[in-house]
This record gives sequence, structure tokens and C-alpha cells, in this order.
Amino acid sequence: MFAPAIQRYVESPAREVAGASVAAVLEAVLTLQPELRGYLFDDQGRLRHHLSVFVDGKAVHDRQRLSDPVAPSSEIYVVQALTGG
Repeated sequence: MFAPAIQRYVESPAREVAGASVAAVLEAVLTLQPELRGYLFDDQGRLRHHLSVFVDGKAVHDRQRLSDPVAPSSEIYVVQALTGG
């Protein structure tokens, strides 16, 4: 699922896709909706700094490779991170 702040830029309905890791799940979503790639990843293929990813309510540990495991019943949320002071 993608937070409303992200959907202001790219409409992204909640989807059910298979994958054993966060990277595999996001890649499955990007296969269905490739226009999200530029918003989620920079030109080096890294998750953009202003985004956070949660699996079942817990922030992912591996922001580099997105290798955190995903169970078949897991829910993944991609949200825009808050910054500032």
C-alpha cells in the first residue's frame, strides 16, 4: 500500500503480489505500474531518502537492498518520511 501523500503524484491502488522480500514485492508492483519506479528509487536504484517502508508495522532494516523477509500475509506500506525541525 502506498500512502496518500505518494498517491498525490502517482495513483497507486493497494495490490496483492507475491514476493519473499520487500525488493521482490516492490519489483512485482513496478512490473504492474512502472511509472512508480522514478518516484520510489533514485537513478542509482536506491530507495529515495524521503521514503520509508514498513512491513507489518515495522520499519525495514535493509534500506539498501530491501532484503527484509515478507510472509504471504504481510502488509507493506510505503510512506513519505517526515523531515525538518
